[in-house]
Amino acid sequence: MEALIPQVLVSLVALGMALAFISADRESPTSRALAATLALIGISIFLNGGNHAFVSAHPALGGWLAIPESAAIIGVLEWLLRVRRTIPAGALDTRGGDHMLRLGQLSAVLYSVFAIAAPDLRIRDFQFAAGSADSLSRSGFWLFAGPILFSGLTGLISILLLLRRQPDRPERVRVVAVAVSMPLFMSSFVLTEPAAPIALLVGEMIMLIGATQYHVLQGQRGQFMSRFLSTQVADLVRRRGMKQAMEQNFLEISVVVCDLRGFTAYAQAHPSSRVIEVLRDYYDAVGVVVAEFGGTIKDYAGDGILILVGAPLPLADHAAIGLGIAHRVREVGAEVTRRWSSAEHRLGIGVGVASGFVTVGIIGGATRLEYTAVGPAVNLASRLCEQAVDREILIDGRTQELARDAGLESRAPLIVKGYAEPVSLYALPAA
Repeated sequence: MEALIPQVLVSLVALGMALAFISADRESPTSRALAATLALIGISIFLNGGNHAFVSAHPALGGWLAIPESAAIIGVLEWLLRVRRTIPAGALDTRGGDHMLRLGQLSAVLYSVFAIAAPDLRIRDFQFAAGSADSLSRSGFWLFAGPILFSGLTGLISILLLLRRQPDRPERVRVVAVAVSMPLFMSSFVLTEPAAPIALLVGEMIMLIGATQYHVLQGQRGQFMSRFLSTQVADLVRRRGMKQAMEQNFLEISVVVCDLRGFTAYAQAHPSSRVIEVLRDYYDAVGVVVAEFGGTIKDYAGDGILILVGAPLPLADHAAIGLGIAHRVREVGAEVTRRWSSAEHRLGIGVGVASGFVTVGIIGGATRLEYTAVGPAVNLASRLCEQAVDREILIDGRTQELARDAGLESRAPLIVKGYAEPVSLYALPAA
């Protein structure tokens, strides 16, 4: 019974880690796979550890106990496969690495097949083989060690290939922790009963450190992302992974653009430190409004802010929401400009709103990614913003048609650069 205590404790640690991971990030496919792997490791340790005498007396049953060990190996390779799918590969062909991991999972299945077919051989030549000087010379040892070593090798090679693709820091920390812990977990198959729990516990602690760092860094990144992207975009990346988040979509959305009036002269006349304070106050005020309405800030460019409404997730009432954002941005913008204006240099705010079909998605290289929208509505909203006077909101005809806002004031069609015909124009005049 005493021999079971270390194994039970190590098993409970693995199960506890699995529960903690799934509770902390249950929406992420990669975190679910890692939690499942840890749960399988815990079950495997509980069923196979400290019961050598019992298994020796019932070898047929011992062969079936290899199944949770195989399942744990399959789980960690499945986790690696899912992580690979969340990291942009650019022009690289990643199918070879994916196929290799599948072969590693097949090899893990073979380990169980061999264990069920030859349970006595597994007990005699493989389990706790580190305690025998001639274990490496036994063919029975290699019958079981071969599939496990092959599975581990596919995992380690996959990690090296994955690291070449420069994953973001949180995922890199977690992947490296798993890579370091893998040899410890694999060695527990053959270590003696006193040594195996120690190797397993050290491996679990390494994984725990890596996973904890992953969640800390993810939390920091989430705070950073929330300043630039809506909650929907951050959730999209976290739940679906970067690969799916980067897929392009063709959506009809509304675009809101605002910028400050008189900002250029103001910036020239005041210290740069004061200008930065103005922009920080302005960005924060608009950011709060956008978050309240569920929009996405696509760009901060000097005193200009570009806001997407209806992306990344489509919204049937995006035009009405866009007008709501424009109303509130004008209000908070007026407060900010009133607060920072000087006697010689007055600040103001203008807003443009346009709707139409655009292509949206995440673009960029290995070191920087950006959520973007491309289409005429983006350019039109910017042009309307340029034409708006202080505290005025200019709106295109499509937005008015979708929102059916009777409070809009019809204006003469506007000639806009890049458009063959004048653009229908509506406005919410300066308050």
